[in-house]
Amino acid sequence: MVVTKNTAPDLDDMDVTMADVLRVLELEELEVNIFRGRTPKENRPRVFGGQVAAQATRSALRTVPSDRRLHSLHSYFLRPGDVAAPILYMVDRIRDGRSFTTRRVVAVQHGEPIFNMSASFQVAEEGVEHDLPAPDVPDPETLPTLSERLQPYRGRLPERAFKERPIDIRWCDPPGYRPADGESWQSRVWMRAKAELPDDPILHTCVLIYASDYTLTETVMRPHGIHWSDPGVMTASLDHCMWFHGPVRADRWWLYVSDSPAATGARGLARGTIFDRGGRLVGSVAQEVVLRTRSR
Repeated sequence: MVVTKNTAPDLDDMDVTMADVLRVLELEELEVNIFRGRTPKENRPRVFGGQVAAQATRSALRTVPSDRRLHSLHSYFLRPGDVAAPILYMVDRIRDGRSFTTRRVVAVQHGEPIFNMSASFQVAEEGVEHDLPAPDVPDPETLPTLSERLQPYRGRLPERAFKERPIDIRWCDPPGYRPADGESWQSRVWMRAKAELPDDPILHTCVLIYASDYTLTETVMRPHGIHWSDPGVMTASLDHCMWFHGPVRADRWWLYVSDSPAATGARGLARGTIFDRGGRLVGSVAQEVVLRTRSR
């Protein structure tokens, strides 16, 4: 089944949480270059950053010729999003060139910007090719699900840690919810959407953007043995950047390899590479987070 930019997929037989994600990606067009998105009903203190980035990308794509694919986005999280209010996405058509198209998107709630993004799109072109090799990791089918991995820690972690997610996440690390002493600073995680998705490349790109916001904050904490559930720990994403090197199905296993090269001034940088199941590098990610802790 092929879904066009303006047609909602049939969600009746899909996993409910993944269905929620797909529904919020179907934005309402209020006026030329103005779109409205909503947030699933969930117990969160603020809107999930991956959702805002995916919706902003979706709104930009609604203004771009179909022969141009997203190759990069650069975004900033400006204010916490209100989960109870709709989000308006204002698209600025900055440039339409022969090879590249550029869009700027500002997300607004209660009259104030909560997020802004610049995204660039390119027509298909031939050129030189190379990429990093994927690391040797266990197959995802041999690894425990997130629920199985965390089950021994019920009572030690907040209940929201056990909430079902629309993305199947399986760590290649030894069992546990925090790194062991001397463990590698690198995080290696298999991910995929928990439901079969329509054959719409735009939709798969947006779901990949949504999922890419998972686990990066933990990467910054990893060298210090800190976990987001620890008392006195406060974290938030400051920005999110992605580069797309090739197509990938978000409902097939893909490997997210990330590390944190630096942390200073209550900020930490996380960077990630995304490989498909065949070992091809299909995406790169960078994110800076604020990380504040009590004196340890």
